[in-house]
Amino acid sequence: MQNELKSKKDEYKRESPMEEPHSHTMNDLIDIMRALRDKETGCPWDLEQNWRSLIPFTLEEAYEVADAIENGNSQTVCDELGDLLFQIVFYAQIAFEEKKFNFADVVANICEKMIRRHPHVFDHGDGIKTASDVEAQWDAIKSKENRKSPHLHDKDTQTSVLDDVTKALPALLRAQKLKKRAAKIGFDWDTETQFRAKIKEELDELYEAIDAAPHKGKQEHVEEEFGDLLFCISDLARRHGINAEEAMRKGNEKFYRRFTALEKDMNSTGKSFHTMPLDEFMHKWGEVKKAEKAQNNDAQDAPFPQARSEG
Repeated sequence: MQNELKSKKDEYKRESPMEEPHSHTMNDLIDIMRALRDKETGCPWDLEQNWRSLIPFTLEEAYEVADAIENGNSQTVCDELGDLLFQIVFYAQIAFEEKKFNFADVVANICEKMIRRHPHVFDHGDGIKTASDVEAQWDAIKSKENRKSPHLHDKDTQTSVLDDVTKALPALLRAQKLKKRAAKIGFDWDTETQFRAKIKEELDELYEAIDAAPHKGKQEHVEEEFGDLLFCISDLARRHGINAEEAMRKGNEKFYRRFTALEKDMNSTGKSFHTMPLDEFMHKWGEVKKAEKAQNNDAQDAPFPQARSEG
C-alpha cells in the first residue's frame, strides 16, 4: 500500500495546478495562529476563545463556503475555504495548548482514515464499480472500526446504530441520517403507498392538535406533531434520494428570488404591500412565478406566501 500511495503522490505532484510560488504556506498559518494565541503578545479576542465558543463561527464559515459555491465565484470560494481552514487550525492550536493533540495529528488521522476506507484505491481492493459500492464498503469499514472503538463499548453504555449520528447536524439532515441508519436494519416502509399514508396520518394529527390547542393550551403538542410531520416528509425525500436540507435551502432561495422580484415590480409602480388588496397581491405573485418559469423553464412551484392577517 505504501508504494502505491507514494506513486500516486509523485503523480499528483507532477500534475499539480499550484505551480506559482506562494508567499505563505500551511506552516505560516499555524505560526500565525500561535502568535494570535500567545499569552503575552497575542490578540485578546483569540485568547478568550475555546472549542465551544468557536462552534457558531465554524458553522457560519461552513455556510459561507456553501453560499460562495452557489454564487459561482471561484475567488470567493477560495477565500471562504481559507476562513474555514483557519477554524480547524484554531481548534488544533487550543488542543495543542491543552496537550491533547496538534494540527499534525489532525492531518495524520484524516490521511490514515481516507487510506483505510478506500482500499479499492490504495490497496487494490476488488469488486468496487459504483458509488453505491463505495458507500456500502465505507459503512462496513466504519462499522467495524466503531466496534473496536473503546469509548463506544464502555460497560455502562448501551450502544445503538444511531449513536454516531451527530446531534449538532441541521435538523432535516439529522432526520434523514437517523432514518437511513434505522432502515439499514429493516426499520423502513416497503412501498411508496405506506410512506404517503404515514404522511397523511401525521398531517391529520397535526390538524387535530392545532384545533385543540387554542382551547386546551396544548401548543407543545402542536410543535410535537409538526416535528413528526417534518420527520416523515424528510424520510420520503430520503426514499427518493433527495437531500431534504438541500431541498429546503433551494425552496428558500426560490421564495427569496421571487419575492424580491415582486418587491422590485411594486416599487417601480409606486404601490405598497400594506395597501394593495390581497387578490391583486396574489395575482402579481402569480405573474412573477410565470415570468421566472418562462425564463428558467422551471416547472416547480415556489412556496406560497402566507396571507396577511386581518388584524
